[in-house]
Amino acid sequence: MAKDCERDVAVGEGVQQGVVAVVHRAGRFLMIRRAADVLAGGAWCLVGGAIEPGETQPQAVVREFAEEVGGRVRPVRKVWEYMRPDGRLLLHWWLAEMEGETLAPNRAEVSEIRWCSPEEVEALPRVLDSTLHFVRNTGLGLIRSDVGDNPVK
Repeated sequence: MAKDCERDVAVGEGVQQGVVAVVHRAGRFLMIRRAADVLAGGAWCLVGGAIEPGETQPQAVVREFAEEVGGRVRPVRKVWEYMRPDGRLLLHWWLAEMEGETLAPNRAEVSEIRWCSPEEVEALPRVLDSTLHFVRNTGLGLIRSDVGDNPVK
């Protein structure tokens, strides 16, 4: 597990690092369907993307959320890591609180936005493996601990 939650950590040459914004309300995760013309087009996942050189993980969470869904978030804490089985991608998963209610998806990157319960995530077609692992291993605990705290409006 990475020790540095601020800067991307040295994990070896050829390993891309990224962040994922875990936003949830009333027992539902904010999910996106990736646009057809991007990597993993048509797949469902949480908002996220690559950490840019010199950028901290929290800065990347804020930037990616704004770029993909046009919203603002406040990163709260790192809650999980996922290393892709081929060892070439390390994702840092951050619990984030959405500031405001307005979302405007960037259609070049996102074709659809949905609030989904863990059961609904499981039922979606083409969910990224990392998202399924997160929901099953960590996400359920986050949802159970916070249900009722953030009602969907």
